[in-house]
Amino acid sequence: MFDQNRQQATLASKGYRPTLIAGYDFWLVSSLVLIISIGLIMVTSASISAADKDFGDPLHYFWNQGQSIILGLFLILFFLKMPILYLQTLSRVLLIVAIALLALTLIPGLGKEVNGSMRWIQLGNKSFQAAELVKFFIITYLAGYLVHHRESVQTELAGFLKPVFILAVISILLLKQPDYGSCVVLCVTTLGMLFLAGAPLGRFFIWLPTFIVALACLIILSPYRMQRLMSFRDPWQDRYENGYQLTQALIAFGRGDWAGVGLGGGIQKLFYLPERHTDFIFSVIAEELGLIGTISIIFLYLFIVWRAFMIGKIAENTKKYFSAYLAYGIGLIIGLQAYINIGVNMGVLPTKGLTLPFISYGGNSMIVYCILFGVLLRIEYENRQNVKPNNRKLTPAYET
Repeated sequence: MFDQNRQQATLASKGYRPTLIAGYDFWLVSSLVLIISIGLIMVTSASISAADKDFGDPLHYFWNQGQSIILGLFLILFFLKMPILYLQTLSRVLLIVAIALLALTLIPGLGKEVNGSMRWIQLGNKSFQAAELVKFFIITYLAGYLVHHRESVQTELAGFLKPVFILAVISILLLKQPDYGSCVVLCVTTLGMLFLAGAPLGRFFIWLPTFIVALACLIILSPYRMQRLMSFRDPWQDRYENGYQLTQALIAFGRGDWAGVGLGGGIQKLFYLPERHTDFIFSVIAEELGLIGTISIIFLYLFIVWRAFMIGKIAENTKKYFSAYLAYGIGLIIGLQAYINIGVNMGVLPTKGLTLPFISYGGNSMIVYCILFGVLLRIEYENRQNVKPNNRKLTPAYET
């Protein structure tokens, strides 16, 4: 009891004092509502001209994104009521489902090709991107693995290598699509979860040369990746071909200045900037809301990630290791994907086909990230109830 109170005081000193709304973390819920609202507004602003031209309805993307958000909110409510213990029980099954989904994308007739990539599974007149669900399934499996093999991961090489081997299989399937961006996100998230579980730092350095060689081979053996890398180094050298997307994004940042040109007043979205409502929506935000708007978005992501890690820390302190590692994984997934998308938009990283979580247009991404958020809220709720794996209720870990 004394240790729990000390942990409570330590977390409170770091600024973690949850205020509740309907029994859940008010600030976490508020951040979700805020970021989804910003995303819906910016998707509408970025796509209104293209939607009018292509569909004859300026609000075409608004209605589609709104439907995805409504479904995502229902799924949040569903996972809020699901005990985390159920996910732990299903963790191994979810790994098998993840591998099966990635394999199905490569089967002609089931897999759907879009822009040269086989990332979608066709079901009637609907399709979904398998890699988005796989992110959720993999971190759930890893959290379950780390619960049962925590000591092995910390002390034995075999315990470290098993999830790395599974990650290699997943990576091969992702690269066959190809989906290099999701592969990078999953690889870094997996290594991050292993590190947070106590894997010795030296093991990461042992595999670093192998990782660098594999990365170099992927770039050298794929001409389009080499072109992206060269255009990333100096997009202005080939600004009308390979560097076109990045140069238009940088122009948007330049026009935005401090306060932006105003919501709806952007020019780059008017058929200059490709993927304006999906992968490059952050550039539209930069042009219309300026430096103030972009920094506000970045701080919003930092808050969500920080909150996820604090929730994970509380779960770990009360020995609910599955919840802890799952919360860490959710924080890593959201933070990494946001960082990569923002880096690509700013020309800091080579172009990747990754959405900006909760903001970019796309039903698959929105739904999966809502699921992750629902799971995170459930973990936070169970932390306050302080229910151990055997379901015995103890004194709350902290007061609100």
